[in-house]
Amino acid sequence: MLQLSKKVEYGLIALRHMAMRPAGQVFTAKELAAEHNIPYELLAKVLQKLARANVVRSLQGVRGGYSLSIKPSELTVSNVIQIIENEKPMIAECYIDGPDSCSIYDNCSIRKPLGKVQRNLNLVFDRMTIQEII
Repeated sequence: MLQLSKKVEYGLIALRHMAMRPAGQVFTAKELAAEHNIPYELLAKVLQKLARANVVRSLQGVRGGYSLSIKPSELTVSNVIQIIENEKPMIAECYIDGPDSCSIYDNCSIRKPLGKVQRNLNLVFDRMTIQEII
């Protein structure tokens, strides 16, 4: 079953939260974690990845935290997944690990239909922006 990782889910939650507030508003990882009841340590790591990719700005100091540095309409779910996981979500193991990962790869009767599903899934994630999940 296709499932987004908790890291991706938490990243999307944090980005949605930031996108729903006035531009430039700063949020701490602790504040976001507490408000959404998610693990602080994991969220902090996700926010660091997003900061390295310039999706969020990391501000140091007493009033430090994170703020969205890209317009929600310009950031796709696919971008977020790529930044956090370094890969696109795949629906079948053979699409992740290649033909050698599957003993029936050459004779598989569902590989091609699943490929069509995978392409459509990629299109949805490539087109859906953070703005759309607000």
